[in-house]
Parts: sequence; C-alpha cells; structure tokens
Amino acid sequence: MGTVTLGVSIAVPEPHGSLLQERRAGFGDPAAHGIPTHVTLLPPTEVDEARLPEIEAHLAAIAEVSEPFEMRLDGTGTFRPLSPVVFVKLVTGAAGCDALQQRIRDAAGPVPRELQFPYHPHVTVAHGIAEEAMDRAFAELSGYRADWTCGSFALYEQGADGVWRKLYDYEFGSGRPIAAVPAQSGSPLDAPAPATAG
Repeated sequence: MGTVTLGVSIAVPEPHGSLLQERRAGFGDPAAHGIPTHVTLLPPTEVDEARLPEIEAHLAAIAEVSEPFEMRLDGTGTFRPLSPVVFVKLVTGAAGCDALQQRIRDAAGPVPRELQFPYHPHVTVAHGIAEEAMDRAFAELSGYRADWTCGSFALYEQGADGVWRKLYDYEFGSGRPIAAVPAQSGSPLDAPAPATAG
C-alpha cells in the first residue's frame, strides 16, 4: 500500500455550497471545481493508506460524542499579504469548529497534524489568483450571508487529478459514517478516484 492525501471538513450545504463554488470559478480560480465549498477541520495530510480504518474509527468516535451547532457566514475577509486568500467569514460556529479540529489533530490520535498558521475557520472563495480578481471576490461577496445547523463533518481524499472526493460524512450523535452524497453541481467530486500506482 502507498500513501493517500486526506482532509476533514464541514461541507457548506446547498444551495450555498454550489453558489459559492460557482462564484469561485467565476473569479478565475482554477481549483474551484476540484474543491467542494467547506470549512477546514484537518488540512491536506498525507498518511499511509493502511491507516485509513484507524482514521475512520477516530473520526466516527469524535462525531459520536459531538452535538450539532449553528453556523453563520457573513461578509468577506482576507489573509493577504501573508497568504493569497479571500474568504467568507464564519461569524457563528467558530468555537465548535475549533473544538472539532483540535480533537481530530490530537497528538494521541492517528493524524497528529501541526498547523502552519493558527486555526481560523473560514470558507475560501479565491486562492492564488490575480490581485484584481481577489479584490473583486472580496467586494462582490462582502454582503454574502448564510445560516445552517452543522450536524456532521466529512472525510475527503485527494485524487491523482487534484480533485477532492468525499469518502464519508460522519453524523453527530451517532458517529455513523454516511456514504458520500452527490457532488455539488459542475464538480466530479464523488466520481470514483482514478487508480494510482503504488
């Protein structure tokens, strides 16, 4: 067995997820259709494929003892000049996201990941594109708002083509892994991952 690149995140539900994904594509971000709209809990992390069952059990155990919490997106922010990112701000639910990501990355668990920057939950809408396009994303989504109740998080795997595909949703309160739901429109996210060597 080789290695796989995994990520854990909270999916932004419909219709908001597809809308923000389409807006991201419209700003000229070439990664838009390969990344579902989300709030990151575990950034891209390379692991031995043989550890997948252990990681899945770890996530299920966290979800089992987690409770739903409210989330609200409102307005835009940026990490520039430190990082070329424009995002929609998470103004409600940050504490819930922070608690989850700490438990997922716990040093005693199977994915003890250190972060490059302090954890700051958000929804990326532009990354690494021209400054003018970043400015447009910041301005055009400044009035954007969405509310929902978060009741699960999801495990994703990045394919050899760079596309992130959902493996499972983990339901709060039960920990039950739910098979991936259909991808956001215009995105092949839940198609089978291409075979890779190794």
